[in-house]
Order: sequence, then structure tokens, then C-alpha cells
Amino acid sequence: MGKDAAVPGTPRERQRQLIIAIAEAAAELPLLEGGLWFHDDVRNNFYYASYLFAAAKDQSLDVTFDRIEAVSQAEGVLERTLLLQNRVPGTKQYGHWPLGLAPVPAEALPHELPVEIMGSLMAYFRQRYGDALSERVRELLDSAIEHVYASGFFRKPLEYYGHHEAKYTAAKLIFGSLFGDKELVEDGRACLKETLRYIRESGMPEYGSLPWFWHWVQAYTCALEMAGESDEDLRSGLKEMLDYLWGQRALFYLQGAWVGAHSRGWPHDVPGDANVLHDYVQFGDFALPEKMPRTEYAGFLYYEAPEAARRLALDRSQPSEAKKATRKVVPVGPAQPELHSYAYITEDYAAGGLWERVDEFDNEQLRWAYSLPVKPGRRVNRLYFFPPGDGYSEGDPRHQSRHMEVLYRRNVTAALFTGPEGSPSPVGILPPGTWLAKPRALYGQTDSVYFAVYLSGEYGLTERPDYTEVNLQQRQGGVIVEALGAAEASAAGIAGLEAFAEAMETGQPAFDWDGSAIRSVAWDSSAGERIFLAAGPEGPNALVDGVPVSFEDYLV
Repeated sequence: MGKDAAVPGTPRERQRQLIIAIAEAAAELPLLEGGLWFHDDVRNNFYYASYLFAAAKDQSLDVTFDRIEAVSQAEGVLERTLLLQNRVPGTKQYGHWPLGLAPVPAEALPHELPVEIMGSLMAYFRQRYGDALSERVRELLDSAIEHVYASGFFRKPLEYYGHHEAKYTAAKLIFGSLFGDKELVEDGRACLKETLRYIRESGMPEYGSLPWFWHWVQAYTCALEMAGESDEDLRSGLKEMLDYLWGQRALFYLQGAWVGAHSRGWPHDVPGDANVLHDYVQFGDFALPEKMPRTEYAGFLYYEAPEAARRLALDRSQPSEAKKATRKVVPVGPAQPELHSYAYITEDYAAGGLWERVDEFDNEQLRWAYSLPVKPGRRVNRLYFFPPGDGYSEGDPRHQSRHMEVLYRRNVTAALFTGPEGSPSPVGILPPGTWLAKPRALYGQTDSVYFAVYLSGEYGLTERPDYTEVNLQQRQGGVIVEALGAAEASAAGIAGLEAFAEAMETGQPAFDWDGSAIRSVAWDSSAGERIFLAAGPEGPNALVDGVPVSFEDYLV
């Protein structure tokens, strides 16, 4: 799709566009050893084969490939994928598939993850396209679904209220219904109600967690698609869940970007939002990117978000604040304190993050960032700084340490880096744009947004393929970032990056040190507010115009 191509008008039209685009890509893929397209993740073979088969069978779709050849190719990949399932009852991970398939797919060991979402989607694919499949593939698919049910992988209690259990709950409903297992269906109903109760009261423990949030959406949408029309209670419960999920998505949405803090993120979500297909179908206010790292079933499954959620997501003409409190789930041990996230969202950019820092799975937390709308040709749409922590490696700007103090104030973010002796120096990410490097400051413009980045000391710049990396020269220090939309800048009499830099150069922040240790930073924002952030544990750490500021001030 070209950069200037119009976005199709309805969700269904956008789904059809996805089906065509992914099917066309699948038709061009070379087969690897074992007759599959992908060895990195078994699920990708199933997803792409699903799209290719669906497009080949739908005569209303305008495709360039030979339909007969495409059906043969899709069924061949489906057959080989299905045959990788462990179909021996009583063995370890019976009913499961391998995840990675290299170097020889037939020798890959079963893994617990693929069946969680793929099992339910296979049941959906069988219901929607089963009659069009060849007898051989249809029988293999039916057999695979029977083995999934018999494996009972979903027969687990709620514990963490995360994406794994969301998929177990949906699978209980789907497979319980398919196999007349009333007890399993009732277990699924109870888990659905309890999960919804918990996340309404305590928030989602996996805040902004991608791609796993989309597994929630797909699993419950799949369960709704397969729920009987006569079961009004179940359908109502699933709709309530999906309404809640899309409400949460809309709260932190800006033209395909997921703004604010993330508990987890993969390289295709940090430092740039690339897992956007469900957003594209639902909201359609940005162009379809050329690269689609997580196709999954966005082209098939759709549930219309509530009108209020769509209105919030699509109308950012007036700046707004998003505020959430979340309590992490710890089944054993003392209760964890609440976490508080904040985002300031305008039509051009968003800023914000998490007040507290906590350990997350794989230490993939993105604590704060400035986000820009998703745009074709721009891989990275975030600006942020962080102290590297466990798991960090050069060129992978994730895995932050706990050695950072923060202050959020609408379009301003202040951060102090307090790493102990031996800590790596902090790292910053600048999205593509025009940047002016000054002593202890950077001024940039990307699209209609200006950024002023003030640093506590000397820095270096490293050009990465998709962004510019800022390397602070000391392990301790700080940064203040202020963003202005073009309209805001124009109202202040600023026209152009040079004028912006000149105006912002007059207000350099004052960083206070105790030897080599950072103590605090003070600065007067362009809004005329005195910003103060201290690194020590004593007294209020954050002040605006001399008044203590913390998450309580934002949760009114």
C-alpha cells in the first residue's frame, strides 16, 4: 500500500484489505525444509496459510495469484503444520505443537505456548472454512482439535489474571461447547466473570502489554464468534469483556500508537509501534504499514468497540489526560502496592508513563515515553530515556533498571538517573526528524511536533537504522523533555525549528550535584511553571511551583 493511499472506509473493508495483503505475501513465500514457510514460530505458518486459503476461496477478493495453486499451497502448509502436533496421549505436552522449528521441524519438541491461542483459532477456522477444505486436511484439522481438547491444557485456575489465563478461559468456553462438556463451559463462565470483576476493580496487571493484549482481544472475540446465539448470558459476558478491553485500548490510543507505560514489549513494539493491525481494523485513522510483524487473526476476528471508546480514540482535538491505577497480582506473599500510570494526549503527540518502577517479567517495562502517531515509512515513533538494566543489549532499547526518578507534568517529563557505581550510562531514543545538537541540549522537529531535550552533561549520538541513540557520558545525571505541537508553538510566536531552539535555549535547567551524584533538577517550563525533581528518598521528590506533586494529584 502506498504512503498516500486512502484508508478503506469500514472495518470489514480493512479486514478484506488485510486478507489480500497477507495472502499475496504468503503466495510469494519460499518453502523451507519440511514444507513450511517459517521456522521461527510455528503459528506463523498457520496464520499465513489461513489468509492464503481464505483469499483463494473468496471470489470477491481481487488477488493476483492463481487460486487453484494457492489453495494447494495453503493446504500443504496447513497439513504439515497440523502434523507437527504431539498426538500421542499420555506423553509430555500431548496435544501441543513446537514453537521454534529450526533446524528440522519434524525433530522440534512440543512447547506450551502455541496451542494457547492457535488452538482456539484453529477451531474458529474449522467452523468458518472447514467445508471448503479438502477431505484430507479437514480430517487432520478435526483430529488436531480433538487432541487439543483431550490435552486439557486450559484446565487451570485463575492466578495472575494475565494473557495466558485469558486464553485458557476462552478455550474452556470454545472447547467445552464443541465437545458438549458442560462442566468445562461453566468453569469458563466463572473464570470470565471473575476476570472481568478483577480487572474492573484492580486494573489489568499487564498494562500496555504487547502483543499479549491482542491475545486477550482475539481469544474473547473468537469465543464470542463461536458462542451459540441462544446463550445470551455467555454472549453478554463476552461482550462486556470486549467492551472493557477496547475501552482500555482507547484510553491510551493515538493514531495507532499505544502511549504511556508498558509492562512488556517486544522489539517490534519498542521503540516503535508496529503491532497495529487490530487498531487498523477498529479505528482506521492511519495508513496500513508495509511491514506486519504480527498478523495473527486481525483479518478475521472483529468486535466493534463501544461508541464512547471509538469517540475517545478518534477525537484528540482537545488535550486530555489518561489516568489508571493497577495492582499487580502476587498469588503468594505480601500484596503489592498500586501502580499509577499517567498520559497526556494531544492530536499531535502524547507523553507520560508509570510513576512507580517495579520488576516485570523479562524486565521489559517501558516506564515513560513520548509517542507520535503511526506513520508509513517511520519505524520508530517514540522518544524516551532510561538507565539500562538486566537483559539490556546494545541496539535493543528495552530492559530498564530501577535507578530513575520521574516527574510527569502534561507535556513535560523530568527524569533523574541514579545508577550506583559500575552502572551503565543512560540511553535515549530520538525518533526520525530534524535534530539540532547543542551543548547539553537537543532540539528536534518531527512532523508537527517540536521537542526540547535538556541533558545534565555531555553526550554522544549513535545513528541506528531507525532512530538516533543518545548516549550520556556519566552513569548519573538527568533529562528534561518538553514537547510542543506546531499550533502551540505558533501561538507562542515560534515558526520553524531554529526559532524554537532559540526560544528554548534561554531556559536551561539547573542540575544540582553532590560530587558525582545527582541530587536534583529545577527548571522553568514554557508554561511558566517551576519544575523541581529530587533524587533523594527524603521529603517530596517532585514539586511544581513549590507544591508537592505525585500520582494522587492526577487521580482526581
